[in-house]
Amino acid sequence: MSSQITLLESILTSSRTVFTTQSLALLTGADDSARLAKSLHYYVSQGRLGNPRRGIYTKAGYDEREMACALFHPSYISLEYVLQQAGVVFQYSEAVTCVSYLARSVEVDGRDYTFRKIAGSIWAGMDGIRMEDNIAIATPERAFLDMVYLSAGNCYFDNLRPLNHKRITALLPRYGSARLAERVDKILSRR
Repeated sequence: MSSQITLLESILTSSRTVFTTQSLALLTGADDSARLAKSLHYYVSQGRLGNPRRGIYTKAGYDEREMACALFHPSYISLEYVLQQAGVVFQYSEAVTCVSYLARSVEVDGRDYTFRKIAGSIWAGMDGIRMEDNIAIATPERAFLDMVYLSAGNCYFDNLRPLNHKRITALLPRYGSARLAERVDKILSRR
């Protein structure tokens, strides 16, 4: 029973609100996956933890951004979600939009999570991606470039003033696309 208390204490005292089975094994040092699964099932049945998706466990009131990063790893929050938060696009959407190695749409607890696939060469590196606690989130400049890249320039931005043009220029080589550079230049010159 003391190992169960240690597991629950580890979860409840952690700053994280969303856990995968693998992250819990690392957090607690559990080496017996069957015992870990049994303990987690017990806490879910007792209502002490949530299990909104297979292999993912949550505290009550978990952070939706943490959930987005836990659903498919590696991934980072970007695109409309970040641009909306930065005031670059005004159209409201409740979906959490992410960039990952695959394209998927997932609903968890009534919240939509949309993942867009981006080339691995662009994915490599953390330029323009901040780590906030357990959340990987693009800067507005990286989200802008991701959006222009993934939409082939067929996108609209309401307000470009929050974007730092020097940061955009510094991030452009990561994408390795002359077409993208032309599109970005065209969009920024309309300002």
